[in-house]
Amino acid sequence: MRFFIKSYGCQMNSYDSQRMSDAFIAAGGEAVSKPEEADVVVLNTCSIRDKVDEKVFSDLGRLKIIKDEKSPNDFIIIVAGCMAQLRSKDILKRAPYVDAILGPQNIGQISEVATDIAKNKALDAIVSISSDAREKFLQPASASNRSVSEFLTIQEGCDNFCAYCIVPYTRGREFSRSVADIVAEAKNLVAAGAKEITLLGQNVNSYRGEGLNGGKSNLANLLYELANVAGLKRLRYLTSNPKDVNERIAEAHRDIEILAPFLHLPAQSGSDGILKKMNRKYSNSEYLEKIEMLREHRPDIAFSSDFIVGFPGETDEDFQQTLKLAEKVRYAQAYSFKYSPRPGTPAARMDDQISESVKSERLRILQDLLNNQQTEFNENFVGRSLKVLLVKSGKHKNQLTGRSEYSQAVSVCANNISIGDIAEVKITENASHSLIGVIEP
Repeated sequence: MRFFIKSYGCQMNSYDSQRMSDAFIAAGGEAVSKPEEADVVVLNTCSIRDKVDEKVFSDLGRLKIIKDEKSPNDFIIIVAGCMAQLRSKDILKRAPYVDAILGPQNIGQISEVATDIAKNKALDAIVSISSDAREKFLQPASASNRSVSEFLTIQEGCDNFCAYCIVPYTRGREFSRSVADIVAEAKNLVAAGAKEITLLGQNVNSYRGEGLNGGKSNLANLLYELANVAGLKRLRYLTSNPKDVNERIAEAHRDIEILAPFLHLPAQSGSDGILKKMNRKYSNSEYLEKIEMLREHRPDIAFSSDFIVGFPGETDEDFQQTLKLAEKVRYAQAYSFKYSPRPGTPAARMDDQISESVKSERLRILQDLLNNQQTEFNENFVGRSLKVLLVKSGKHKNQLTGRSEYSQAVSVCANNISIGDIAEVKITENASHSLIGVIEP
């Protein structure tokens, strides 16, 4: 069976898509590069913003054209992921030609479901939308021909119930995998070619999996265990909730050589009032204290963040507090978005919604500040050397690209180096959101 998988949204969806690909390959399937070449197409969806939802329906419309040109069971369309979990009935109403729907925790069934449809077995279109993450991890992940940089999910779901967030309703409550399972998968990934692993979780630093000697482990303990995996050259993790950052994690950044000095720590807002309405469970001052603690243990650590502008009730003063927070931290990278109501979340029912024009203007101001900070951060490295893990070919002949320890994109001429190498690169130019360098002699 030839398959094509398109992944939308977050890194966890990329990881889930890889597991689905592994399942198809284990059953004798073959990955293809275009949907029209496939027997089964899987859209692994996201539900963070309306724009992503509409992109999925647009793609489904294009897939229908292909399906209409073939016999019904010769072109199978499956919608998986968070949007499938949240809007299964709406998907079938707007796209009744979809053959099956699977929630994000049920992707382990993907190969069997596709095979049953191909054999014309009677199935309910909504196959399974369980929110229990345990099912996904019952089967060990296979790993072959992996890229240099890979994702590894260690924790799923969230118990925080931030007012704007749909994750607890799509991914369910928090579930952590055991240390033994994670270490085993990490070793398999390294054996299959990975040099860098990024640990994933909706709230990764609330990880509480079973330890190697029983009892509960935590993220810091897991990081120390993974540091001993032979052949692993670089380790990262995301996404962290500031309230769960503690000194033990800061010590791990100090002690573990392969742990990158870079942390994605979403602030969302600099206003205590808005943070409370968001149900974020930390204050502006507590966030800054965590930043300072991490810098005390690892002085060169760099930070990225997420910000939401125009959350219901956000005043001009609230927005100014967000700008002040960003100015205090000085981010290496950051992602900012206009608030987008998600059906079923408390924030979507709040009365004091902000107009689109105000949200757009605030986003422009914040992004100008954050972009300037990223430019200044990168400019500081011109003339200096960075350790760059080379992950793929560049746009130009004889060029490779990779990531520095601070997660900067770096391009370099591929003289006497290969994909998978960690090269000492002297930075010669700060380009648009990326760096250009030469190999140190």
